[in-house]
Amino acid sequence: MVKSERPEPRTPRRSSRDVVAAALAILDRQGLPELTMRNLAESLGVQASALYWHFPNKQTLLAAVADEIVSRTRTRPAPADDWQDAVLFDALALHDALLAFKDGAEVVSSALALGLGAAEAGRRLAAGIERGGFDRMIAERAAEALLHFVIGQTWHEQQRLQADSLGVVVEPFATDPAAVDATQEGPAVFELGVALFLSGLEAREPAER
Repeated sequence: MVKSERPEPRTPRRSSRDVVAAALAILDRQGLPELTMRNLAESLGVQASALYWHFPNKQTLLAAVADEIVSRTRTRPAPADDWQDAVLFDALALHDALLAFKDGAEVVSSALALGLGAAEAGRRLAAGIERGGFDRMIAERAAEALLHFVIGQTWHEQQRLQADSLGVVVEPFATDPAAVDATQEGPAVFELGVALFLSGLEAREPAER
């Protein structure tokens, strides 16, 4: 009697959410350079070609990853009475969301630069600024400028954190203890930068709003 061959188990079908979750895991463990389509496919147990059913190219995948990072930004438990407090909260929350993943700021920056994703970050900041009595055009432009600061400062912090984790000491930090201490005050520097930005907006004449 001929024994029937047992069929090989099928690889479970992956959803777009599965792909994004796996991409985030690689990003957080190994960083953006290791987030390749090949590595992603291997982590999911599929052929690389299968990923293109969900995302036509790597740029759209990274945009989806950026959207997921931004979506994890915490929200205010209750509306703030002061518009500056509201915007400061949103800026700090976005800063924390970007810091939560290795190279998070770089991924979101790329998606924004290409117009592919992460737009919700700017919309939240613009909505808060508009509450200060600014028209929509001014609020959107101010939000874009503030967003550049948030991402740039966070990117700088992440580069320093990665350099420190690798034991890399770059001048002038090697010879200036005060400079080393300054890099450890990232949250205070960030909050001051946002506060100065908002104070400048508040100082505008009513006709300039």
